[in-house]
Amino acid sequence: MYTLSQINQTGIPPLLKSIESYNQWVDKLAGIRQIWLDYIGGIPASVPLHLKMISQSKNQGYNRIHIQYDTVFGDRVTAYLLIPDRKEDHRLPRLGYPAVIAMHPTIEYGKDDISLSTGRKNRKYAIELVERGYVVLAPDALTAGERIYPGKVAFNSDPFYEQHPGWSTVAKNITDHIQGIDVLCSLEEVNPNAIGAIGHSFGAYNAYFLAGVDERIKAVVSSCGFSPFTGDPSPDHWTYRSYPYTHIPKISADLKKDQIPFEFHEIIALCAPTPFFSYAGQDDHIFPHWKSIGEGNLELKKLYSWLGKEDCFQSIMGVGGHDFPEEIRMFAYVFLDQWLGNTRDHTTDGETLK
Repeated sequence: MYTLSQINQTGIPPLLKSIESYNQWVDKLAGIRQIWLDYIGGIPASVPLHLKMISQSKNQGYNRIHIQYDTVFGDRVTAYLLIPDRKEDHRLPRLGYPAVIAMHPTIEYGKDDISLSTGRKNRKYAIELVERGYVVLAPDALTAGERIYPGKVAFNSDPFYEQHPGWSTVAKNITDHIQGIDVLCSLEEVNPNAIGAIGHSFGAYNAYFLAGVDERIKAVVSSCGFSPFTGDPSPDHWTYRSYPYTHIPKISADLKKDQIPFEFHEIIALCAPTPFFSYAGQDDHIFPHWKSIGEGNLELKKLYSWLGKEDCFQSIMGVGGHDFPEEIRMFAYVFLDQWLGNTRDHTTDGETLK
């Protein structure tokens, strides 16, 4: 346990404090993983893959397929599957296309926000990635899109906790996203060894939560989704709330005692040394504690360097708000290209990016 008021004064806990060997780090990481899984309620085994196509539409350069797939406890996930048009792409790569699971931000429209032309400015990264040559799976998270509970507003998680009082929506989303990776790996168009995860805000931390437990994720992009407890003026947004959304109920009791069981840079460390791209803005009104975010990214950079994988971690601190601006998305896409082996040429505004 950390004393929150203390680390608010001293700064975010060092990842490598008292670590002198790789085996010591492995032991520490195992402890972090055990605590994390205990607090979120564990990850149940996947159910057999059952995929249903609802509809299909052709778009310039790609096809969008509306699908459902099974997940645990009799639930189903709704999603869009975006696949490059082979006729326009002229070829299917020998090993299949690289793929990305794209996770939406906090928005009632869920997957539509990132997958349809009607999505908000700077949020249509699912479309941009399929146009770039990726197969993209864009699922609805529980309580959003087609998965809003009947009679409830978006992101009302009360019905979930009535059904699963000992679990958490964090673990539920991880479980559903693992099922999504099963879907991607089942497709002949996909290279199963080149799958990444990307998201903004709510989608960003869902991306690295997934990567921390599923080694099939080979690269992660997190935009405005790293929010440590340290320095956070509202750390209780991770705990029990009657509305709009409860993430990890078990932390509520700890916060009342001025304690936290882990820090979120430790949860990101569960991904290491998976290539990781992190963006944050200094004028982010939702996660305003940019100094602590910067400290956490620095600790992660030190960890990746210590592991001999310095080039696998990249962080950018901008001056903007809670957004995923175009120039940052372009950096992120090049990062994914590098680590997922996307060698297709990309032309934007007259410039060719590789």
